[in-house]
Amino acid sequence: MRDLNLKATEYFEAVARLSSVTKAAEELGISPSAVSQQLSLLEAQLGVKLFRREKGRLVLTLDGDRLFQTTTQAFSAIRNARSAVSFQRDRRNFVIRVSPSFGVRWLGPRVGAFAAENEDWNLRIDATPDFTAFETESVDIDLRYGLGTWSGVAVTPLMHDLVLPLCSPDYLERLRQIDPDPARQLAGARLIDSVKTLYRWDLWLAANRIDIPKVNYPLRFDRSSMSIEMAKQGGGVALDSVSLCLGELQRGELVPFSTAYEVIDFPAYWLVCPSRHLSRRIVQRFQTWMTNACKLHDDAARAHLKDLGCRFRIGSATDLIDVKPWGL
Repeated sequence: MRDLNLKATEYFEAVARLSSVTKAAEELGISPSAVSQQLSLLEAQLGVKLFRREKGRLVLTLDGDRLFQTTTQAFSAIRNARSAVSFQRDRRNFVIRVSPSFGVRWLGPRVGAFAAENEDWNLRIDATPDFTAFETESVDIDLRYGLGTWSGVAVTPLMHDLVLPLCSPDYLERLRQIDPDPARQLAGARLIDSVKTLYRWDLWLAANRIDIPKVNYPLRFDRSSMSIEMAKQGGGVALDSVSLCLGELQRGELVPFSTAYEVIDFPAYWLVCPSRHLSRRIVQRFQTWMTNACKLHDDAARAHLKDLGCRFRIGSATDLIDVKPWGL
C-alpha cells in the first residue's frame, strides 16, 4: 500500500479529536466540505470506514480508533515541537562558559537572580575547564580563573582569590592536641592538594618559610569543590579559595588553619570575551550584574576574615606566585 495521504490523515485526526467536522474545519481554517472530501479519500485508500453516525454525532469505528490512537500522538508531538521552535525563535540565547568549581559553588547559587531579571533571554551555562575558542564556538562570555593575561580578548577583572589553609574545627583541634606550634602541626597534617589552583602548597610553604621534609599529598583533587568538601568532612587541610567556601566559613563548618599566616590575596576571576561582544546589551547587563555581585561577595569575605583575625598579603598573581624556595 502506498503511503498515507498526510493531509487527509491530519484532517482525520482533527475530526476524531473534536468529534465534529465543523469544529475540525474551524481549527484547520478550511471549509467543512474540504474536510469531508479528505476523509472520503482516506477511507477509500484504507478500504475501511473510520466513522459512523450515532444520534447525529460522529463516532470512531474500531479501525478508526486504532488509527486515531497513533495519529493523535504523532500530531501532538509535531504541534509541541512546532510550539517549542516558535518559542525559541521569539526568545534570545545567552551562553556563558565557566570553570566547574566557580560555576557550581559561586555562580550557581546566584545566577537565578540574573535570570529572573532577564526573563526574555534563554540562559545556558557550560561548566568546563576549557576556554572558549570564540571564533568557532557560539559562546558569549567566559568566566575564567587565572592570571588574566589572555591575548586577543577583552578581559574584565571580577574578583580576587583569597587563599589560605582551611580545615574543619574538629580536625584543627586534633592537630593542636598533637603540637601547639602551627608549623609542626602542618608537618603531621594530611595536606589536601587542589592541583589546578594557581597558588599551591609548595608555593605557600616556601612563602611562609615552612620546611616539611618529603611533603606528601595523600589527597589530590582536580576540582577545588572536591578539596573543600574533603576538608569540611575532616579529611585534612586544604589550601584553597575562601571565595568558593565563604558560606562554610560563616557557618563554622570550616576554619582557618592558623591566623598566624597571611591570606594570599590576588586577582584571579575574570570576565573574558571578544571586544565586539561588549556592545551587546545582554553582555553589558551581565557584566554589570556580575561586577556588583562579586564586589558584595568579596567585601563579605574580607570582613569575615578580618573578624577572625586574619591579615592579608596583597599583590599581583605573578608577584605572589613567583616564590623561590627559601632554603636554596
